[in-house]
Amino acid sequence: MKPFPHQYAACARARAIGSVAISAPALPPIESGPPPEFDGPGGAWSPETLLCATVADCFILTFRGVARAAHFNWIALDCRVEGVLEHTGDCTAFTRFATTVRLTLPPGADHAKARLLLGRAEHACLIANSLRGERTLSAELATAEAADDPPEDPSRHATRDEVEACVADTAGRTSEATSANRLREAEVSQVSRV
Repeated sequence: MKPFPHQYAACARARAIGSVAISAPALPPIESGPPPEFDGPGGAWSPETLLCATVADCFILTFRGVARAAHFNWIALDCRVEGVLEHTGDCTAFTRFATTVRLTLPPGADHAKARLLLGRAEHACLIANSLRGERTLSAELATAEAADDPPEDPSRHATRDEVEACVADTAGRTSEATSANRLREAEVSQVSRV
């Protein structure tokens, strides 16, 4: 890692009507637009969905580093972040971020250590640490045998179907898991931090 401080830059460009083109040096551009909640057409990334995606991405990259430093083997990590946008006082802001993860482990893995490392990743996620909203983490641990997930090539990229399955699979569990807000020693554990 390079010494701090790090500097990052991105640009956005738009006309009076239409989508916003987002770009950064040496990266492919993406298009964004307002979400349906703000009377946008939908079907495009919005600043709100990009923010939630950034928190999820940072969580996974942080967990990867934490697990590597702890010499902890794992197979896959699916992460979904739901942000709650509210009007509070004289401004509109995200007040909560609920992160729901499913960590697939090899047979015989230490589940207690996995929960500890997930908590460390949540605590160390620099994007989430830069936000003001309350944060919760809900984690489901599964072994490769139980999940019927064979060990995969770690350099393989997730397919579109796998990403959509992650979103669909965790959507039903997010509200139930975040309302529980306690540790359970069975397969699901939850670590909360404000």
